[in-house]
Amino acid sequence: GAKLSCKGQFGSRAMSLQQTITKLIFKLPGGLLVRMAGGKPLEINGRVLEPQLQMVAWNGRNAPPLSSLPADVVQAATREQLAMMAAAPEPGVIIEDSTIPGPDKNEIPVRIYLPDEQDTSNPMMVYYHMGGGVIGDLDTCNAFCSMIATIAKCPVLSVDYRLAPPHKFPAGIDDAMAAYEWALRNASKYGAPAGVAAVGGDSMGGNFAAIVSQEMKRQDKPIPALQLLIYPAVDLVEEFPSRTAFGETFSLSTDTMNWFMDQYLPEGHDRSDPLLSPGQSGDLSGLPPAIVITAGHDPLVDEGDDYALRLRRDGVYVKHKRYDNLSHAFTAFTDFSPGSRRACLQIAGMVRDMYGRL
Repeated sequence: GAKLSCKGQFGSRAMSLQQTITKLIFKLPGGLLVRMAGGKPLEINGRVLEPQLQMVAWNGRNAPPLSSLPADVVQAATREQLAMMAAAPEPGVIIEDSTIPGPDKNEIPVRIYLPDEQDTSNPMMVYYHMGGGVIGDLDTCNAFCSMIATIAKCPVLSVDYRLAPPHKFPAGIDDAMAAYEWALRNASKYGAPAGVAAVGGDSMGGNFAAIVSQEMKRQDKPIPALQLLIYPAVDLVEEFPSRTAFGETFSLSTDTMNWFMDQYLPEGHDRSDPLLSPGQSGDLSGLPPAIVITAGHDPLVDEGDDYALRLRRDGVYVKHKRYDNLSHAFTAFTDFSPGSRRACLQIAGMVRDMYGRL
């Protein structure tokens, strides 16, 4: 036992030293970071990646592809890497871990964020983390959820839904829907309006938020007050040009996306299933007002931009912004990427403004 605790202390000390050194490197001038990371700015389709993100991409260029590793190894490694990059939560918010009842007699771990200054007219936001349905947890979006809570002055319910490969589709989306419906019933206990909730998420979490919005409409249940879709994966059928143009980029590649789906989907599952590809739905009218955010350096950028246009075309109120110099997964990079932190603060402000319109 003593040996283990020694090792644990040493490990955490080594990690904090590594974090300190990493932070100092990322504070170097952008031009110097670019010189250290390949010598010239990384530009694709006229979009130049932020120097700090270019540095991370350069550092990771020799890492083995995820598809060459077992899922549990990937989950452990990404958890450690994301912890290194994670910012601390914002001040002015109480954070508590809990569980809520899940759909298959399972308990869903959740994290609840209660801001010190809450606007009791603002709905609870149910938030789903990124990770292709295979990686990610409550820590992945911890800093960002605290920003939403403090800036939008609303409670946030972050959902630790079941992950593949042990829990293949539709386990994760079933948990996502159960958490939303739980929020409708319980939001008033957290000082938010009863019988109403918003949904949000990034990447696979954005996929879940879009699907919950559509599924509630299909089932004639209360639709979310707002859908916050951040670089969402919305279409597993169409081959958008950005899938090729940004197919080798940090932090998401075509190879990684294919690996995620190999883990997530049961063999031979129809990829046009609306519980998988919300972008395949022909009619988007009657869906909740939407904030759609995309990242310029991301294979998913075209499908996110397209979904925003189609929502607007079908009469949904949409606030759409693309951050050209950021990469996929930027909500997790607020500690070392100034552009990512600015974007996340702006997005939380968009939620606040959208609540003001409701």
